[in-house]
Amino acid sequence: MNEIEIFEKEKEDNILLQGKNDQVKDAATAFMNASITSKYSYNFTWMGRPIIQYPQDMIAMQELIWEIKPDLIIETGIAHGGSLIYYASLLELIGEGEVLGIDIDIRNHNKREIEKHPMFKRIKMIEGSSISEETLGKVKENVAGKKKILVTLDSNHTHEHVMKELELYSPFVSVNSYIVVFDTIVEDLPEGYFSQKRPWGIGNNPKTAVHEFLKLNKSFEINHSIDNKILISVAPEGYLKRIK
Repeated sequence: MNEIEIFEKEKEDNILLQGKNDQVKDAATAFMNASITSKYSYNFTWMGRPIIQYPQDMIAMQELIWEIKPDLIIETGIAHGGSLIYYASLLELIGEGEVLGIDIDIRNHNKREIEKHPMFKRIKMIEGSSISEETLGKVKENVAGKKKILVTLDSNHTHEHVMKELELYSPFVSVNSYIVVFDTIVEDLPEGYFSQKRPWGIGNNPKTAVHEFLKLNKSFEINHSIDNKILISVAPEGYLKRIK
């Protein structure tokens, strides 16, 4: 092996060992539980827009986008638009690709800020439910002609909704690309964790949808090496790679 191959092998071995290290995994779990309470992820921006993501997940997405170099990234759930801007900026550095954001309610103040951003040239947005026939028809128009597609799901976090998104959007994902399901962490949080009443919770969330989806769809598998690498994530077991 050459020096680069030796380094990569050492990294793979380290990631595997880290995934078996209960001490560091327990520390990561404690941090996640405490940091979600303090709204840690709300404190970050990307190129001026709130991104509401953990830096570890941002790095994981950067690695995937650089590896895949997708023609199109589809994201359900826009919020302030930070993730759209982030993905678009990475595609700008690569030199190709577009981002398609979908949200049932794109608030005017967020829409204005996204549209005037320098990275908007690589962004399109659709307002509507991600699982409606009308929205899906518009998505299909944008998918036409694209060969490498990556999808991220970060909208309504109920089992039923995410399961429907997985059913509808997984066919768009190209082989060796990913559908990334955010907020699978909900299943791992302590009972009664949320102070506000939510339509999702333990037993009814993105991770339960992922597990059901994988029982029915053998074209995807969880990339556990990402979980073992970043440890701190709102998407544990949510990085789903299309293998066939």
